[in-house]
Amino acid sequence: MHMNLPLSDLPSAALNRRSAVLGALGLLALPAGAAAPAKKNNNKPQAPDVWPRASLVPGGVARLSLGPAATRPKAFADDVPLLVLGDPIEWTALVGIPLATPPGEASISVRAEGNKPERQIAYTVAPKQYREQRLTVAPRTVDLSPEDEARYTKERDHLAGVMATLTDLRPDAALQMRVPVPGRRSSSFGLRRVFNGQSRNPHSGMDIAAGTGTPVRAPLAGKVIDTGDYFFNGGTVWVDHGGGLLTMYCHLSRWDVKVGDVLKAGEPLAAVGATGRVTGPHLHWGVMLNRTMVDPALFVAG
Repeated sequence: MHMNLPLSDLPSAALNRRSAVLGALGLLALPAGAAAPAKKNNNKPQAPDVWPRASLVPGGVARLSLGPAATRPKAFADDVPLLVLGDPIEWTALVGIPLATPPGEASISVRAEGNKPERQIAYTVAPKQYREQRLTVAPRTVDLSPEDEARYTKERDHLAGVMATLTDLRPDAALQMRVPVPGRRSSSFGLRRVFNGQSRNPHSGMDIAAGTGTPVRAPLAGKVIDTGDYFFNGGTVWVDHGGGLLTMYCHLSRWDVKVGDVLKAGEPLAAVGATGRVTGPHLHWGVMLNRTMVDPALFVAG
């Protein structure tokens, strides 16, 4: 079993887009299970080879048709830019749905070129009940000392900037990712965690059990935007795939890349470890879309 992500596990706080930073800071691991894809309510049925798969639940991804347009429309969720893919025949907005989103109606705004008015596209978020895990860990990783809390706060502020990265690069339209390391998925996305009797933010990534030193490979082409050793996440690498799609790799024993390196899909970038707040060696893999941690299983086959 393991733990993951860099931001938070200080007293539980409701997650939203702004507190996605917390969700990306401090996690733990458990059995894997991907949210079942939800039925789309405002789009034509998607082909089985479309990635990421749609799942209209908290922590999932909505695929919303924007229709035809001569140029790429700009779409936003709460003023956060969305990844828009496609061509003039049909554009599609990919929307990461925060884990704290309540079931019910939600919407995005779309701005077209010229003098056309802004329009709203609505979709419905279905309920999703995630399991709970209770764990006992070193007290210092739950009740932080003043020194550790100061370190955590500094890292949180830095990582907020990393997670706000938005480049004009457009990722491969397929967006099917390779699992970055072979192994058993040992913790499921969305797991509600209780450390030493205290509730913390849900698990916002996928944990994969693997031995220390196992190579970690880029699941998709991208550019390294951050590396470092963090209090909760240990050795960490962030990769930008363009348009607000980011991936994160935590608890690394080492990393073999530096900020600015451009990676091809399948290229090694680091090695599995047991650094940060963990109970054993594993990789914590996170996927972020429009500053929201979403289920990595939606991007991979099987």
